[in-house]
Amino acid sequence: MGKDLEVLRGIDLTLDEGEVVAIVGPSGAGKSTFLHILGTLDLPTSGRVSIGGTDITKLGSSALADLRNERIGFVFQFHHLLPEFDALENVIMPGMIGGLPRKDLEVRGRKLLEEVGLSQRATHRPGELSGGEQQRVALARALLREPKLVLADEPTGNLDSGTSRSIHELFFEINQRHGTTIVIVTHNGELAASMPRIITLKDGLLHSDERRPQNKGKKPEIAVGLSEAKGVA
Repeated sequence: MGKDLEVLRGIDLTLDEGEVVAIVGPSGAGKSTFLHILGTLDLPTSGRVSIGGTDITKLGSSALADLRNERIGFVFQFHHLLPEFDALENVIMPGMIGGLPRKDLEVRGRKLLEEVGLSQRATHRPGELSGGEQQRVALARALLREPKLVLADEPTGNLDSGTSRSIHELFFEINQRHGTTIVIVTHNGELAASMPRIITLKDGLLHSDERRPQNKGKKPEIAVGLSEAKGVA
């Protein structure tokens, strides 16, 4: 209605290469907006976001799309699988959009489905998979282009507790195997408590940043600075 809504009001932090980080806080704290800005789906009204030394706030829409496709993987609460395609086709979709050879993509896609425990479900469409299986397909899709960064927004929000734990464990396995930086927005207290770093947002501000000693000696991969981001929703 012609008014600015301040969602993030001054956040400055650095995420190191290979970290697994939980973003927590009450509803309306700005968690999803922060994740969308980090993933270049939204841009801050002011401030700077640097990914691997590249200031994304200075990139045009085409360059941002290329960066997302090549360097960032996304896993959402609603997995957004395409219902008319099978599991393997959903996994390789980012590569097909990127114009990569389908034969090579299928080899990579089958390997990823095996990695997430779904090698026997490659030809099944989303409607034939359980919720946990669909989320595993979404995670395999996020890893197709071997991204440095995977962003997950409430990835277990629609899953039962047992399935949620298996997805939690899978995130840690992916991190250990590939060294992928993983940032997860969650309301799941059990998942957050298992994370080596917990960032709490409150009223659009960085309320606390609890980091347990690890990942020492690694160079920063993702530097984030958001200052007075206004009107971002």
